Amino acid sequence: MMASFMSYFGGRRDPKQSSRDAIVTLRQQLQMIEKKEDYLQRKVDEELKKAKANAVTNKPVATQALKRKKLHEQELDRLQNTRFQLEIQVNTLESASFNAETMAAMKKAAGALSDIHGTLNIERVDATMAEIQEHMQVANEVSEAISAPMNGGLELDDAELKAELDELEQEELNERLVGAEHVPVHHPAGPSRVPEMEDDEEAQLKELQAALAM
Repeated sequence: MMASFMSYFGGRRDPKQSSRDAIVTLRQQLQMIEKKEDYLQRKVDEELKKAKANAVTNKPVATQALKRKKLHEQELDRLQNTRFQLEIQVNTLESASFNAETMAAMKKAAGALSDIHGTLNIERVDATMAEIQEHMQVANEVSEAISAPMNGGLELDDAELKAELDELEQEELNERLVGAEHVPVHHPAGPSRVPEMEDDEEAQLKELQAALAM
């Protein structure tokens, strides 16, 4: 109501609201036209029925009915043309309203992007990324320093350690061999059999000599 009052006195109107009001008005008019078309179509059918009923028995009445039928048909044609024009206007307004809302949304998005890029440029992005990279490198170095084994600051050579280990292993083996050479031989306890072995050898020697003499 206030919008209509302001527009009547030349006040400023909201284009979006104006478009909506126009579309509503046009659709209401289309509804009225459709109702009137239905009414006229019924009248056309009634006059046609009356003309057929009196075509043989009462030609003047049939003729008048046909005239009224023609008038209703002419009015019906005009209404159909009017309805077609109104539908075109509705479609045009709806399309224009949609385009306007789309452009408003795009303009709003462009403004938001402008605000973001107003404080953001490629130099600042590069500087930020370089700073992040530097911090990540420092963090990696700190992690490596914390996780590194503590050896008292000595630099250990794996090859040198292996050579020393081999040398120790050889010394241990040599010591074991030397100890094995000095192990006393164990003889079972009991009387010595050395004289008996000498007597047996002497007897065998005598038997051999006797056999040769024969």
